[in-house]
Amino acid sequence: MTFVSSLEADPEVGRDGRPSATATELLQGAPVALGGPRGLGVTRTLPNRQRRMVGAWCFLDAYGPHDLTGTAGMRIGPHPHLGLQTVSWLVAGEILHRDSLGSRREVRPGQLNLMTAGRGIAHSEETPRAHGGVLHGVQLWVALPNADRDVPPAFAHHADLPVVADRGLTATVLMGELAGAASPARCYTPLVGAEITLAAGAGALLPLRPDFEYAVLALDGAPTVDGVPLKPGPLLYLGDGRSSLRFETGSAARALLLGGEPFEERIVMWWNFVARDHDEMVEARADWTAGARFGDVHGYDGDPMPAPPLPSTRLLPRGRVR
Repeated sequence: MTFVSSLEADPEVGRDGRPSATATELLQGAPVALGGPRGLGVTRTLPNRQRRMVGAWCFLDAYGPHDLTGTAGMRIGPHPHLGLQTVSWLVAGEILHRDSLGSRREVRPGQLNLMTAGRGIAHSEETPRAHGGVLHGVQLWVALPNADRDVPPAFAHHADLPVVADRGLTATVLMGELAGAASPARCYTPLVGAEITLAAGAGALLPLRPDFEYAVLALDGAPTVDGVPLKPGPLLYLGDGRSSLRFETGSAARALLLGGEPFEERIVMWWNFVARDHDEMVEARADWTAGARFGDVHGYDGDPMPAPPLPSTRLLPRGRVR
């Protein structure tokens, strides 16, 4: 990991001269079973009933810590993606990724798996046979802007990510730029994703961009963010207009910071696809069912996921706020 200098921020005034924002919104998550009713349990906070996106971040599942004793762990068979990037980040455990480009890569804590679906890709995710017995992490999607949503599919693994640290706070930058540290991961819109680790008794200001909107998810422990006590589960939406954000904790804690320029394009989200209209979804579903466009995933011991039926009414493009 690359370490960068300590954090600096003016807590009172943003770069555009406006006072820092103070409004917050606590978004409750929904329980979901990945891979069917007996699948791995996750808490989904994006898309949410109130807000669909934070910047270009359009999907957030948090899972664990799960004790894998006597279980198969994560088993998500080959399935397609379109018009987005998938971001895999672990707090504990291991996940084996395979995709239709021929990529095969384990991701471990502190490492980033980034898959760009673009015009179409398929992948599988599973707990490898040799594992540490606990699984804890997040899966996120980033919506690709219209100008880039048909880019060729790609996969990247980043094991060396930049870190900034100050007053008991350590931030590992997964995506984008934070406090002068820039991730090597490719972004298609201005955004940031970072894991925030807090030592016991930590209290620090993290500099932010006032033109970004932000949200924070507690991953472990009970951090206080902008004076709001958090626990794993809900997503704290913070809005934009902030030049800094204060993190505090009495005992060790961990959180995920997401942010980005508000994504103004209207999108359609259904199953594993991000598109712009209903007809694109019909075509993508038909292609997956016919074995076209998305390619084959080799090495996974199981069947590909069948596409669910489309809704009886047309899917409509929607904005980032309901």
